[in-house]
Formats: sequence, structure tokens, C-alpha cells
Amino acid sequence: MRILKIIHGYPPHYNAGSEVYSQMLCHGLAKNNEVHVLTREENPFAEDFTWNITQDNHHPSITLHKINIPLEKYRYRYQHPYLDKRVESFIDRIKPQIVHIGHLNHLSTSLVDIIAKKNIPMVYTLHDYWLMCPRGQFIQRNPDVDSPLWSLCDGQKNKKCATYCYSGYFSGNKNENSIDIAYWTNWVKRRMHQMYQVAEKIKYFIAPSFYLYHRYITDFGLPPHKMIYLDYGFDLDRLSRRQRLSKEDFTFGYIGTHIPAKGIQLLIQAFSRLGDNCRLRIWGRPRPQNTAGLHVIAAKLPSQVQSRIEWLPEYSNEKIIKTVFNHVDCIVVPSIWVENSPLVIHEALQARIPVITANIGGMAEYVHHEINGLLFEHRNEKSLSEQMQRLVNHPSWAKKLGLRGYIQSPDGNIPSQKDHVAEIEKIYKSLL
Repeated sequence: MRILKIIHGYPPHYNAGSEVYSQMLCHGLAKNNEVHVLTREENPFAEDFTWNITQDNHHPSITLHKINIPLEKYRYRYQHPYLDKRVESFIDRIKPQIVHIGHLNHLSTSLVDIIAKKNIPMVYTLHDYWLMCPRGQFIQRNPDVDSPLWSLCDGQKNKKCATYCYSGYFSGNKNENSIDIAYWTNWVKRRMHQMYQVAEKIKYFIAPSFYLYHRYITDFGLPPHKMIYLDYGFDLDRLSRRQRLSKEDFTFGYIGTHIPAKGIQLLIQAFSRLGDNCRLRIWGRPRPQNTAGLHVIAAKLPSQVQSRIEWLPEYSNEKIIKTVFNHVDCIVVPSIWVENSPLVIHEALQARIPVITANIGGMAEYVHHEINGLLFEHRNEKSLSEQMQRLVNHPSWAKKLGLRGYIQSPDGNIPSQKDHVAEIEKIYKSLL
């Protein structure tokens, strides 16, 4: 088959979960299919919407078609007419039989209209809430003054979105507040209308967790016949042969981006409550302002706590065992947003490392309390520290929890890339 994968970023420049999964999927599909990837890059020194054709670093048969869309200029735009026009001629040229969308954020939602007019079937993998939440994570950017920072949102409503997530774009003049609310309420309304139109043109939506599967049906109204549950697939060889290399103190690890939604700030505070016989290692690509803010939080802790926190650079996905998992006894996923199917949880479980995460969403779907890891009360620093201390106190129990692995399979193994790709190909073929 000739497949076009659309994703808003692609490794190595973008390494969040949806991008890493998209690359793994493309690598698997490329063994028997012709794979093209439509993605973006951000070069403020080049003209907008210029086209750059390259190949996947690890799989040269995969062609990457990168469109230049500088984020600071188009952060909240969801349609790009000029981009649509260029992509239409590109689609006419490569003639894909299937289009698989991973994310349209920072791209153009009207690409779906172009593809639909050409009668090319589309599949959409859901990675977050972006279709039904303008900011994608149901976290309020500007909550009430008396509300906690980064408050959780209980559901999408146009005026609420305007007030609690887009008020940062208001003029600041109190006399114009009602004008600003009306403008952004209408903007959100138009944006949501566009998302419903997009959903109508997609044949199947793939959800990597039952939590996300049901939430899109109940909160967004996707019809069940369009929904498919299918967890992610992984290169199991890449996640094999883990060997703890040191007899140092019990070590917790964090893997991920340095953004507030990931809850690193919560983890640092929880770690500060623990005894002296443990360490915390934080891996991830630095983001200048965000990373500096995290260092400020750590700098306020006692010096003996600071000395047990290590800041480590971003790792190569292909070397995660050697770089990360050989150097930790437990992985912590402290996200303050309700994640749906974190890759890191799967990867740690396959490496037979216990996971501590929140008791909510897809996180609790893949980690079962006291079976293959521990759950803490979502967003509760004290609860997180208590669960972390339990493993420090009982390291042999931590090893036993890790040995269970993936709870959804009898042998503890997560879904393989090979099996996952076979299921994806079945979906494609059913549409052809």
C-alpha cells in the first residue's frame, strides 16, 4: 500500500509520545509498504510553508515531507489555506491509498476536506483531547485567582475556554473585558465547529486506551462504530536485556518533556519528603525557561536533597535501556493532566521496572496498584511521596512488582511492533 502519515512533528526534532509512536509505526509499515510522512519544521529564518524533503534517519525508505510553519507566528491557527493548496498538489503527485492522521495541531484541519474530496480513506489515532479541547489536555491556562495553577477542566464549553484559557490574549482593559470574552468565545465556537466537521470525514478513530475510547464517545459524541481500541506497539528487542548496573541507593527516574503538564514540579517536591537513601534522575530535552523554573524549585530544597537530584540530557529512543533503564529502580509518571496511554509506562513495564503513577485515566489503566506498580492520588504531593517511600523501604518488593510487567497480557509483554502493524494494516485493507 502507499500510505501517507500526517503528524505535527517527527523525530529527532520532536520526541514527545505521538511523534515517537508515529516513527515506530512508520518503521513497521515501511517493511511492506511505501510510506510518506507529512510533518512540520519551525525555521523562522526561512519563508513560511517552504517544503523540505528528507528521509528518516533510521529508515531511508521513509520519505519525510516537512513544511515550514514557525510556531510563534501560527501558534493557535488551525487552518492554513496556502498550506492546503500546496498539500493538495502533493497528494495528487504521490497518490496515497490511505491517509493515517496522528495529529493536526500546528498543521491545518482543512487538509481533511482536501483528502475527503479525493475519496481517500482516513484513519485518525487519538493521542490526547485536542479535537475536543482547544489546548489538548483539559488543563486551564488562566484559572480563577483563587484556583490552583493549571487547574483541571471538567469539560469543553466555549465561554469557559475563552475565560480560562484565552484570557491571556485579552487587552487587559477591564472596560473591554466583555468584548474580549465575546470575541474568543466565538473563536472557540468556530474552532469546535470545524473539529466536528473533521470528525465526520474520518472513517475510523483509533484509541490507545479504553479510557480515551470512552471519553471521546461520551464527551465529544464520536459514534461507537467509528471507534477502535488498539494499544500502541513497540520494538521489543529495543526494550530487552535490561540490567541494573549499580548497587547505589534506590533510584527513581523521570523521562519526558519539561512542561508543567508532566508534573516534574510535583515529583521534585514529593522526592524532597523522602529519606536520604534514594536518588532522583530526570531525563529530558531542556526547555530554557521551563527547565530554569524547575531548577529554581529544586534550589529551594535543602542542599542534601539537591545533591541527590541529577539532571540528565535527552536520550536516544533506540538506547533507552542502556541510557535510562539500567540506571533506575523505578519510573515515576507524575503527570498533572489526565494522560491516556503514556509510552514511558509501556516501555518501563516491558523492561520489568515498576511504575508509580496517578490513579486516573490511562495511567491507572496500565498500572494496577500493588500488582505491577503503585498508584498515588492524582496531583497529591504527599500521596506520591508516600508511595515512593514504600519502594525505598522495600526494594525487593519493587523488583517483584516490576517483574509482572504489562497487566493486559499473561506473560507481561507489551504489544509488539510487528503485531501492532499487522492490526493497523488490517484496518487499512478493510477500507480499501
